[in-house]
Amino acid sequence: MVLVVIIRWWLLLAALMVTTMASAEYADVILNRYAEKEGMRPVIFPHWFHRIRFRCKVCHNELGFEMRVGANDVTMSDIIDGRFCGMCHNGEVAWSVENCDLCHSGKNGLKSGIFGGHQTGGPGHW
Repeated sequence: MVLVVIIRWWLLLAALMVTTMASAEYADVILNRYAEKEGMRPVIFPHWFHRIRFRCKVCHNELGFEMRVGANDVTMSDIIDGRFCGMCHNGEVAWSVENCDLCHSGKNGLKSGIFGGHQTGGPGHW
């Protein structure tokens, strides 16, 4: 009986992970300028997951991300060279580029931008 409950729990958890990986949540950033053109799924950047762990300045000052939708031209070569996401996603601080599906998890056809009801383009564009 306990084994059946555990197996059902793991199946439910696995199902939730699969559906979560394929969609974005409110305020996630979708990066699809190059992904689908290169045969990859769009990137879903979980903004609030990072935001609860780091102050804005970590990414927007120290890593060079502009605080405006579409202003960052991030490529895989940038990340591999240790710029933008690659400053942390280097295999030491966080997983590295060999784990493609952890970032390239969006459904094909997602448009670049902030997912959800967010209508701003950044500070000064409220």
